[in-house]
Amino acid sequence: MRAMILAAGRGERMRPLTDSCPKPLLSVAGKPLIVYHIEKLARIGITDIVINHAWLGQQIVDTLGDGSAWNVKITYSAESNGALETAGGIKKALHLLAQNNSESPFLVINGDTYFEYDFSTIPQLPKHQLAHLWLTENPEHNRKGDFGINNGILVNQSETMWTFSGLALYRSSFFNHVIGDNFEKLAPLLRAAADKEQIGASLLSGLWVDVGTPQRLQQLEAHILSFQVSGK
Repeated sequence: MRAMILAAGRGERMRPLTDSCPKPLLSVAGKPLIVYHIEKLARIGITDIVINHAWLGQQIVDTLGDGSAWNVKITYSAESNGALETAGGIKKALHLLAQNNSESPFLVINGDTYFEYDFSTIPQLPKHQLAHLWLTENPEHNRKGDFGINNGILVNQSETMWTFSGLALYRSSFFNHVIGDNFEKLAPLLRAAADKEQIGASLLSGLWVDVGTPQRLQQLEAHILSFQVSGK
């Protein structure tokens, strides 16, 4: 399996920290945020990683290089004319994510998140499903949630709603209707596929943080440092 880490966003809510540093490279407990994802992927044997970039993207390339420091191979998808949004960015990188079987699923991770999920429990996608999303408990900034789960299927409305974690499996065909190199958001595609019951869903266990503001960055750093001190 291959994986893509989304790293092209501008990080407006993180300013001024992101005026001179792309958000995925912001330091958390002495380590760039994106490196936590690379290390997790390497531990379970996912060694082919695609990273897209736009804002200050060369810093990402210069910092991570070819990935050999983590025993992985990193390939970059540059969005030279500006970030293409999530669906547009993935579509542009599909030729890097496709394997011998173009419908083999690949993993996508939002580069500005942090989670402690056990990657060893990645599910198998049934043939009729185009994607699988992990949802999580609703944080303070998204109390209404995004989606529900009905018998393992993603639904747009439910009595209990959860927040999309930014971690998902996709098949290439999920992006068939996205025109290459076009600005395209992911949410409308997810909602349309959910209406057709084409997406599986499960809950993400463990800590999850949308590292979208300086305050959340500080809180995450305090959490990680506390565990390092306690030796847990």
